[in-house]
Amino acid sequence: MTLLRNRLLLVLSLLAGFAPGLAQAHKFWLLPSSTVLSGEGDWVTVDAARSNDPFIFNHNRMGLDGLQIRAPDGRTVAPENLQEMEIRSVFDVQINQPGSWKIAVVDDGLFARYERNGESHRWRGTAAAFKSEVPADADKLRVSERISRAEVFVTSGAPSREALEPTGRGLELVPQTHFNDLYAGETARFTLLLDGKPASGVDVEIIPGGGRYRDALNSMKLRSGDKGLIEITWPRAGMYYLEASVSDQQTSSEAASQRRLTYVATLEVLPL
Repeated sequence: MTLLRNRLLLVLSLLAGFAPGLAQAHKFWLLPSSTVLSGEGDWVTVDAARSNDPFIFNHNRMGLDGLQIRAPDGRTVAPENLQEMEIRSVFDVQINQPGSWKIAVVDDGLFARYERNGESHRWRGTAAAFKSEVPADADKLRVSERISRAEVFVTSGAPSREALEPTGRGLELVPQTHFNDLYAGETARFTLLLDGKPASGVDVEIIPGGGRYRDALNSMKLRSGDKGLIEITWPRAGMYYLEASVSDQQTSSEAASQRRLTYVATLEVLPL
């Protein structure tokens, strides 16, 4: 019993030491039923979730307040059949225009930690709500701005680019190789942007799907080069999770001292 107790205490102490990292460990992602279509009026179902590993439903749903669907002609389209469940959210998109669609969930706001009357508090919301919802006399107040973007791309017929134009805010990915023209064994090239400008020296991780059935994660790690260039040679066909993240002090709110930015894309690589 003593040996078991000591081992348990050791595990608990290790978990406590790693707790801050674990809080940030969950990945968020979109998973579409299809990314390349040829018919007219087809439907795509998209799952949205947070998990330890990409495309495995083992934590909780992703909120869809920031859902944005952009059609090939640039118009914003509403989702159909939206449901937020326990470990995933899901919605449908009718692909009723030829060309390329961009489906994104964007989280853009402030995150605060503070103490009041000896108790710890966390707050998340918009910059506009910060002044009215976070007490002005809060102790140990720490505020960061967080901009995250998860995207997936669907093409019906010939690829197009209007819907893929960047917004100029946060981290974004621009295709040199079209997002729906990726093939195993070939090299794809993308440009990583930060606030609309090429972002060099940003760490990027690419993880193939199907991790549940492998002993290793098989992630690829690289860094954006000159003019934000990212080059990826796909080892095999399948779904891939791409994540880039960076921190800086270029906040848009005076209340925040740091800005944390994350970009995630789900990319399907097809066999030759």
